[in-house]
Amino acid sequence: MSQAGRDPTPPSAVPTPPRDIVATLFSRLPPALHWTGEPNDWVRTTRPGQRLHSFLEGACLDARGDLWLVDVPYGRLLRIDADGAWHLMHAYDGEPHGLALRPDGSFAVADYRHGLIAFDPATGARETLCGRVNTESFRGLGDVKRAPNGDLWFTDPGRSSLSDPTGRLFRLRAGETRPELVLANLPYPNGVALSPDGVFVYVAVTRGQAVWRLLADAPDPVFPMAGVFAHLSGGLGPDGLAVGPAGQVAVAQAQAGRAYVFDALGDLIFRIFLPEGRWTTSLAFSADARSLLIVEAQHGAVWRAALPPF
Repeated sequence: MSQAGRDPTPPSAVPTPPRDIVATLFSRLPPALHWTGEPNDWVRTTRPGQRLHSFLEGACLDARGDLWLVDVPYGRLLRIDADGAWHLMHAYDGEPHGLALRPDGSFAVADYRHGLIAFDPATGARETLCGRVNTESFRGLGDVKRAPNGDLWFTDPGRSSLSDPTGRLFRLRAGETRPELVLANLPYPNGVALSPDGVFVYVAVTRGQAVWRLLADAPDPVFPMAGVFAHLSGGLGPDGLAVGPAGQVAVAQAQAGRAYVFDALGDLIFRIFLPEGRWTTSLAFSADARSLLIVEAQHGAVWRAALPPF
């Protein structure tokens, strides 16, 4: 079935060559919040021989415009206020990778160890939204986003790759407790995001160096038709994703120290470079969408890129 009739509205102007932007430092994790204990299993497996004071992911703005992050190996949820001050909001025995704000101010958390959980900043309470699928544990969740209709879309990469392309994409429909399997053939599905109208779903396929796109409500009886929205090269591959109000798609390129912004048709409009660090993991548009906040995990920093009109 052709999807031509569902394509996003093209930009009014003829595409121009991409513009380069150098990001500036917004804030850095203070030494008081550096982890000083021994490396755990996550660190030993993903960064052999290294000692990490943090590994920041999951950029998500709350209703006030403060930036929330997760510290993957040490189970911490952090908030950065408008002045760049850091606050440890919660710590638990988990491996959180992604955050999605819910209407009541709580967060859905994609946790590699525990599955999809909910966290309430007002009370500190956690509850399991779904901890497994079809009586089996997830491989290890990667990211979560909330659709305009309230559905939660989340990735389950585990240790999948090109040699084992069995990562999965799930949807938990609003009001349901059993997730729905959408795709099961991805070489490390990582970041996930939706178009502003909720029509399209974007998935960062890290080990495939591509961002895939599919219809959220496809007519296909089994798996929806998925295609490549954008190809990358260099570094490890695409990691976190964010979508702006005009449908622009921002992509953090893991282990490359840069990010990209594509328009709704997949044309590259901005290339963003960080002056320091290569572990670009996640990103979020500012509340006014005039800048992009980019998380760099190697040095525990958040960078800001001012975005010109396009």
